[in-house]
Amino acid sequence: MSSSELQYTIELIGQRLIPVPNTNYTPIGIRLKTLKDRSHAWFKFDMYSFETITLEEKSYAKKHLVTHGHFFSWDEPDDLAAIIPILPKPSQRTIERYWSLETLRSEPHSVTLDVLMDLAQNLIAVAYCVTSEDNPLESDEVVCIDLRALDGDGDGVHPQAAERTLILVEMTESESDLIKTTCAKLKCCGRHIALLRSLVITNDDGRNYEWNLQIWDWKNTSKTMVTGRITPHPSENQIDFCFLGNDRLLIVTEYLEFFSIEDPSKMSPYTRFKLPLPLQCIQCLPPMDDIEQMQTQPQTVRYTPDPKHQLLCLTASYGTASLVFIISMRIFFDLDEVAETITIPWIHWGPSNTRVFWYPYRGKVHVSGNRVLQAFAISGPDARPGVYGVRLMDFSPIAGTNRQGLGRVVKDSSTIEMSPVMDDTVKEENLTITTSLPYVEVVSKRKFCVRELLDIWLDKDRIYLLNANWKHVAAGSTSYPTWESNRLEVIDV
Repeated sequence: MSSSELQYTIELIGQRLIPVPNTNYTPIGIRLKTLKDRSHAWFKFDMYSFETITLEEKSYAKKHLVTHGHFFSWDEPDDLAAIIPILPKPSQRTIERYWSLETLRSEPHSVTLDVLMDLAQNLIAVAYCVTSEDNPLESDEVVCIDLRALDGDGDGVHPQAAERTLILVEMTESESDLIKTTCAKLKCCGRHIALLRSLVITNDDGRNYEWNLQIWDWKNTSKTMVTGRITPHPSENQIDFCFLGNDRLLIVTEYLEFFSIEDPSKMSPYTRFKLPLPLQCIQCLPPMDDIEQMQTQPQTVRYTPDPKHQLLCLTASYGTASLVFIISMRIFFDLDEVAETITIPWIHWGPSNTRVFWYPYRGKVHVSGNRVLQAFAISGPDARPGVYGVRLMDFSPIAGTNRQGLGRVVKDSSTIEMSPVMDDTVKEENLTITTSLPYVEVVSKRKFCVRELLDIWLDKDRIYLLNANWKHVAAGSTSYPTWESNRLEVIDV
């Protein structure tokens, strides 16, 4: 092995990356330079945009995100969806579409539950419940997922889908049960698509509540691959889930419950990790990197991040405070499968594999690979209420070891202390959390108003800020500011 090949291999190991062989030969020197350009912390962190785009998307849209250089939104009240390219690169394939979702649902008497767009697979999936024409509020007749192509005409099936429509299998004790879906979350990873629903089941014994999860291999069959109940039944804002690669699923309640997708015979976790305290308003954010393509000359070098060494982010509420858990995903891959479920206490896995941040207001956060972009409420004697700061953190081991340019290395443990909430289930000893996962941090000097900053995203080498434009009123006026439009700021880092 030549010295450059050896150095390239060391860089791959240090950044925890898996090389993807390309058919065209790319010189080792170009590959090495490409990796080195991403191994350091940031030489610049200017949070002022180089481009601002005005969006007509409503400020109260239920879902909006930026991924692969596109902005996607779903306006639930008007049942409208859109995907538009945001400053695409010359070689990038782009899609721009607008839909009234009733045109994407196969059944006329139906209500949209959730919408998913996967640009990498050219997929738009719409989950909906078909209701009775006579009494739409009484019970769901059936729940379906329609699979279409983002660039299609809206009438045909997705070219890779086994069927145009996936139909859910109901798990009830009696055919006389009345079932109503009150909340649903639709997610996809490669060939797997999953729908998690909160159900109200009404029968002669009264009302029962449960969560139901179903997973399909949508490219090979329309039959359910995995289905099961989640018990005990958490409330609607105490549960979320995400895929961890193509064969693993994580459900977040008071535990991190780890499932194998490839075993359809059961839906019980073989490992569960206890969280340090009960949480509300849980959101599970997996890393957004799939396969990155880094443009070089004259060839394209490709690599894929090792899922064992990426980050999982959980956001949640505790009382009136906001908590952000940054978790190394290596803990989900270092354990062997066991016959019986094992519950691992927080003290045995959490402190060394996580960083937990606490803020008095709801924060904004996004994860890409080993990097975290976070907007946080500023605290301290000189802080003003309702003002955000923004920081960029790199949890890659090589970033802390080979730090260059901006940023400070944080290796010391940090402890957060929270006041008890009015809940008899919370014990005093659960209110102090100490964590020590190391990272490199850069904090921006720019500040944001809480009412202005709607969301943030980190997409490889760009930052996106979704801000609301408010029509200001004169001093002394009794009227309130009104929303005019949204603006999306694009920042290179």
